[in-house]
Amino acid sequence: MKIKTKKLSYEKVMSLPRPKHRKPLKPSIFFRTLIRVISVFDLFAARFTFKKKNMEKAGKGPYLILMNHSSFIDLEIAYRIMYPKPMCIVSTTDGLVGKAWLMRLIGCIPTQKFVTDMTLIRDIIYAIREKKTSVLMYPEAGYSFDGTATVLPKSLGGLVKRLGVPLVNIHTYGAFLYQPLYNCLKKRKVKVSAEAECLLTAEEIAEKSAEEIQSIIEKAFTFDNFAWQYENKIEIKEKDRAVGLERILYKCASCGKEGEMHGEGTEIICKACGKKYELTTLGKLSSEDGEKFDHIPDWYNWERECVRKELLEGTYLLDTEVEIGMLVDHKALYMVGKGRLTHNSNGFKLTGCDGKLNYEQKPLSSYGLNSDYYWYEIGDVIGIGDRNCLYYCFPKKDGVVTKTRLAAEELYKMAKENK
Repeated sequence: MKIKTKKLSYEKVMSLPRPKHRKPLKPSIFFRTLIRVISVFDLFAARFTFKKKNMEKAGKGPYLILMNHSSFIDLEIAYRIMYPKPMCIVSTTDGLVGKAWLMRLIGCIPTQKFVTDMTLIRDIIYAIREKKTSVLMYPEAGYSFDGTATVLPKSLGGLVKRLGVPLVNIHTYGAFLYQPLYNCLKKRKVKVSAEAECLLTAEEIAEKSAEEIQSIIEKAFTFDNFAWQYENKIEIKEKDRAVGLERILYKCASCGKEGEMHGEGTEIICKACGKKYELTTLGKLSSEDGEKFDHIPDWYNWERECVRKELLEGTYLLDTEVEIGMLVDHKALYMVGKGRLTHNSNGFKLTGCDGKLNYEQKPLSSYGLNSDYYWYEIGDVIGIGDRNCLYYCFPKKDGVVTKTRLAAEELYKMAKENK
């Protein structure tokens, strides 16, 4: 999937009119059926199956549907399970670029990732109460890098309490392995399944506190795709399964060097010390001379600990040249030229466009970071910004996106602790 891009000067982009807010639309049966039909081919290729649990308790709807975000077929999975019930979908603004009219007709509610948006809450309430349609959300707001759950907003319990409609969870199995983000979204021969479960009825929501509801949601979003693969003996025999793995495992567990890891074929190798690991068909890491980590999420958590240590010691710093894309409307991603992105304990600073662009973002502005691999086939990206403008930064330096996401998450925790 690609996104429409256009080269434009920074001044012209900033002078463009911002799109007016529009209330969400209830998707017609025509568009619901269209998506259902189109999705048949992808779901057939993934040998998709699903089951429902306690859904009779949920009644006819509408519901708030929370789903883990693992692959590009997640929306098709949701439509397969919920069809023919109408559904609005909370989606990122970049998903509307070049096709806003169509995305609105299928029920999309646009929002900006990791940017405070009270309008989104009002739109969700409007869709459920006025349009009598369910709302689908991916509360993680982004794909998992290492196959485990990402940070959830602490406001979810309060939102569920405020809406007062049944809470449904759709949990996928195999979707992360079927089309992993780190592997440039190459499809594998993995069977995908899902389970739709009514976590809470309206009556149960009324009886519980927001904190209790939050705890139930966080428990439902506790998973480990690589552990699931190993436990269920799911073999992935593709010969390029380790390609791109250095995006996740950017720091060598043996010599500690960063940016020297390289995934090739079925192996990931450190070019600095020569340490070599094989990614087995069951998703484990194996080395002839022993390994510090055989489980990818354990390595990833170790990298997180290393980043936190750098932050505490005051040695953490990202300083890289970037290509800058700006998003201010739904017409295009505007490429405005080169710039410099820095990130330290004070937050982000983006400069460029011959000195005209100077944007800063503090650690407490967001609990997470809009970051992605192979974003719309352009490249790895770090996204920052506010309600006025989003900046998509494509680093010239390899292997910095993961570390920056970890640093942003840890900085937010530290800032909250200090506050």
